[in-house]
Amino acid sequence: MTTNPARARDLGIAPGIHRPGPHNAITDVPGVLVGQTTLHEGTRFHTGVTAIVPADLDAQNTLPAGLFVENGYGKLIGATQIAELGEIETPILLTGTLSAFRVADALVTYMLEQLGNEEMRSVNPVVGETNDGYLSDIRARPITERHVLDALNGATEEPVDEGCVGAGAGTNALGFKAGMGTASRRLSLGEVPAPSMEHTRSCPTREYTVGVIVQANFSGTLTVLGVPIDAADALRETSHEEESSEEPGGNSCMIVIATDAPLDSRQLDRVARRAVFGMARVGSDFSHGSGDYAIAFSTGEGAGILDRNLDPLFTATMECVEEAILNALFMAETTYGPNSHVRHAVPQEYVVKRLRQQGILA
Repeated sequence: MTTNPARARDLGIAPGIHRPGPHNAITDVPGVLVGQTTLHEGTRFHTGVTAIVPADLDAQNTLPAGLFVENGYGKLIGATQIAELGEIETPILLTGTLSAFRVADALVTYMLEQLGNEEMRSVNPVVGETNDGYLSDIRARPITERHVLDALNGATEEPVDEGCVGAGAGTNALGFKAGMGTASRRLSLGEVPAPSMEHTRSCPTREYTVGVIVQANFSGTLTVLGVPIDAADALRETSHEEESSEEPGGNSCMIVIATDAPLDSRQLDRVARRAVFGMARVGSDFSHGSGDYAIAFSTGEGAGILDRNLDPLFTATMECVEEAILNALFMAETTYGPNSHVRHAVPQEYVVKRLRQQGILA
């Protein structure tokens, strides 16, 4: 692998109008932790596990959640119970396609071992996946219970590693090497008014955070702030002669959204829908084989948010998805896999040059 990582914002690429949180990551949402285990072994394995761990989940507590499926070509374990009950009762884990079932089993082990779960007889593990088989020996299913437990037990509220890490170790997007990416936004929303204010148009506002993490592995033409970046042209100009002409399969995207805004499951469904819409901003072609899923959950408490006040949250969510996917690409490294497969990192200097040519960057 070669290294030249830089987040989008470090290159002057800052999508949207809302300001990011301190880490510009999903861990800016209070009570949301992320842990990752990464497996890189020569050219054979590039895979791993990413765990999104809400600290408030325990034996007596679930969190409201919403789900949107843009295209159901995937293996999102636990999806039907989220859709039916509008809640999650476990952390959300991401991995490679054929390891998803082992990861789900390990997540059940983790839940059974948690204090207070001694009598647990049913649990709904939530595990998403994308296919990293182009750059990793996916049939070997190398992820073990230890990898999963290490990701869960190592979850922290610190800045999140991006690029070729965790569940993104072997993923591709938009013609380039991709991986994990994250972003956050701070915004103000109007809360449900108190009874004494119910006949007025005004209601109290409060600042909230929305954060996103993506496992990017989908096709299309990379688009940065509205400017298309053709992968073949970019790599040809930057002298990457060894680029394979074979197209990787398994194009998909997993998006997890967290917020401390007190939303119910119906509202979180609406947020999840906007998250998938955000993929269009970076050039997704939403192809037949692309399993595109978004899960949104809330850690918030309080009176709730009126539907008519959700527009800033919708906008901020799409901004987060756009920037998180760009971070997944820009923080990735050129990676060599089995059968002489290779996916090159985005040539950042080429992207910056194109944006300057279009007058987007100074």
